[in-house]
Amino acid sequence: MGTVAFRLHAVSEQIGRNPNEREGTLIKHLWMTALAALFAVATAQAQETIKIGVNEPLTGAVAASGTYVTNGARIGAEVVNARGGVLGKKIELVIEDNKSNPKEAVDAAEKLILRDKVPVMIGAWSSTFTLAVMPKLVEYGVPLIVETSSSGKITVSGNPWVFRISPTSEMEAVAFLEKLDTFNPPIKKVDFLSVNNDFGRGAAAEFAKALASKGIKIGVTETMTPEATDLSAQLASIKKSDGDALFVTTGVEQVTLVIKQAAEQRLTQRIITTGGAFPDQMIANAGPAGMASYHILFFSPWSADKAKYPDVAKVYVDEWNKKKWEFAGLTEGFRGYDAVMTAVEAIKIAGKAEPDAIRQALWKTKLHGVNGDIAFIKQGPEGKESGQSVPNVYIVMLKEGKVTQP
Repeated sequence: MGTVAFRLHAVSEQIGRNPNEREGTLIKHLWMTALAALFAVATAQAQETIKIGVNEPLTGAVAASGTYVTNGARIGAEVVNARGGVLGKKIELVIEDNKSNPKEAVDAAEKLILRDKVPVMIGAWSSTFTLAVMPKLVEYGVPLIVETSSSGKITVSGNPWVFRISPTSEMEAVAFLEKLDTFNPPIKKVDFLSVNNDFGRGAAAEFAKALASKGIKIGVTETMTPEATDLSAQLASIKKSDGDALFVTTGVEQVTLVIKQAAEQRLTQRIITTGGAFPDQMIANAGPAGMASYHILFFSPWSADKAKYPDVAKVYVDEWNKKKWEFAGLTEGFRGYDAVMTAVEAIKIAGKAEPDAIRQALWKTKLHGVNGDIAFIKQGPEGKESGQSVPNVYIVMLKEGKVTQP
């Protein structure tokens, strides 16, 4: 207070005895002093948190999935903060909407890095979005924890700032082969309907290769744009095939459309979705009697007690349910939760919230996640390896609004 009084006295001496001029100058300096104090408080508060950037599609074609993942990340941050934070500080999520667009994903990454100074990021859901962001990781030297994207290119392209906790499409396809015996009648010929991007095309190619290795015939392959809502042409083509299973790869919005429109066209193929998307609307609004669809997931909230670490899964599920969010959203929300926990563990190991220190610590990170064990193996060219975890894979059946594990 004495400093403020001194400054005001000095100003008074400079401007003389004009009352109006003196009053205006006093008010101006009082405002400047107050603003400086507020800025100092805001800066101090910012230094009391550790930021984690979240780059997800919150609007656009795959907004539902991006919102689930972001909500899972929010729960992760809340759980960490309730336990005292990390390195004596609270976690602060800085969330950017990539609008289901690769260019916007790049813009979101640059905002998080340059404006918000985040030392680590999570994202960016779609393989196409993540691949677009990856050059910026090298340019600015900030690690990215990939929570959803499945394209094999992500971890073999020589980007040492990438650490993926989701399975590649190849991992998913190989894991599916272990479940083949659960299908009755057996799968003999398959068709594919995939979103026309790195995610969809990559999954179709990997599943076709894996299934062909078991002597299963490959039939029709169709694609769709991420925004497409009328899939009648693709389904008509698939209907002409004599396949007995249709593999579908896309976001949860289109998965729901495919199942509904396939029922309308009376497709006989069993529908099997890949990538972890679950059509939650089909629980409340079930399809025709007897119709069943199968869904490859990386967490099944209907059997959370059977997860590898049920105590970890229970914390996540309980917090989600307290907020009364869509129950089926748990199948994707866990990605954000596990990603936050991975980032926090790496920050703890690093002992500081600096990008390169976190990158190095991620190689030492081992933790129990909702999906299971999280730890990184090396993939890609020597000296520029990316980190890849080896997640668990589950299959659930949705029939007449009920979910079971076959």
